[in-house]
Amino acid sequence: MKKEKPTEPQTFEIVEPIGKRVLIRKDEDKKQTKGGIQLPDNIEIPTITGRIVTISAEVLNSPDIPLRQYDKVLFNPKNAIPVDFEGDNRLFVVEVENVVAVFRKS
Repeated sequence: MKKEKPTEPQTFEIVEPIGKRVLIRKDEDKKQTKGGIQLPDNIEIPTITGRIVTISAEVLNSPDIPLRQYDKVLFNPKNAIPVDFEGDNRLFVVEVENVVAVFRKS
């Protein structure tokens, strides 16, 4: 009977979205309101802004999609797919249709 070697867990270095998707790093959750009120640690206000880390080749090559790497965006987190890639788990794969705004400097 041949003994099989235990497989080592794979470590990934990059996540590349496929199709009309982007990889977004969600901004930190807010701990204080704009008025200066400190929020308790056990309350979580959903943050739906973030920065695009990576875009798919389809998005990159499409002149109709105005998204680029490092853009700050507002996105709908309802259908965002969390990526358990980092300890803080703030990475999400998001379909382009769920990116609702891009912040631009005038």
